[in-house]
Amino acid sequence: MQVCKQTSMASLRYQDKVTIITGGSKGIGKGCVHVFVTNGAKVVFCARGEADGKQLESEMNAKGPGEAYFIPCDVSKEEDIKNLIEKTVEKYGRIDCLINNAGYHPPHAKIDDITADDFRELLNLNLISYFLTSKYALPYLRKTEGNIINDSSLVSQIGQTGAVSYVATKGAITSMTKALAIDEAAHGVRVNAFSPGNIWTPLWEMAAKTTGDLEVAKQGGADAQLIGRFGTIEECGEACLFLAAEGTFCTGIDLNLSGGAELNYGLKNMRKRSGLFS
Repeated sequence: MQVCKQTSMASLRYQDKVTIITGGSKGIGKGCVHVFVTNGAKVVFCARGEADGKQLESEMNAKGPGEAYFIPCDVSKEEDIKNLIEKTVEKYGRIDCLINNAGYHPPHAKIDDITADDFRELLNLNLISYFLTSKYALPYLRKTEGNIINDSSLVSQIGQTGAVSYVATKGAITSMTKALAIDEAAHGVRVNAFSPGNIWTPLWEMAAKTTGDLEVAKQGGADAQLIGRFGTIEECGEACLFLAAEGTFCTGIDLNLSGGAELNYGLKNMRKRSGLFS
């Protein structure tokens, strides 16, 4: 029995590595928490929703073999971000990996209906939070020669209907990833991004329900991938774990996690696709 336990522990891919995950209580962030804890990491995750965070913390600590530690945090507030980093170092003494994931996709709208304040608020949440979390984590990541993983989006490459501000934030994340990878190479810190296509999350489900026909919207979302289905939050976690644990010769890359959504032709004549959003 002891031999089996040792073999199991030896197979853990990120054992005892201290990993911070923003927006970790739901969706893609939750998938990352699950995968990293399952592979032995000490995971500090944050979100605004304290009840969901505490519940996930309890569930993951009951399963192990790694650890989960929840810290309430609104990443649109710089002081909250500072507190997240400080509490992580206070508890574990180091940081090996930062996964910037927290963000929001607003309802689809024409540029005519998006205000400058709407755009500024989204930039603060989706982009500046990544900048600040990276900035405050980097002094510790440089000591461990750790890595940063930024959650971008496939739409940063291919665009998206009615999402000018959102696509702009994601494009900036991808570009920032490359620039930061250049700067931090001198310190042995790798910086990468991953770009999900359609991943089944609470946010995707909420958006699908607003169409008035959940099943039709869900099927359309699945059919947008060559593979013919949505990606899962656990698959996002596995992609991040690869970049953190095995992708040690990867820096400055943007890993598509899209099921082939960017490939092949489709109905793209916008004059024939009326009523997409109003």
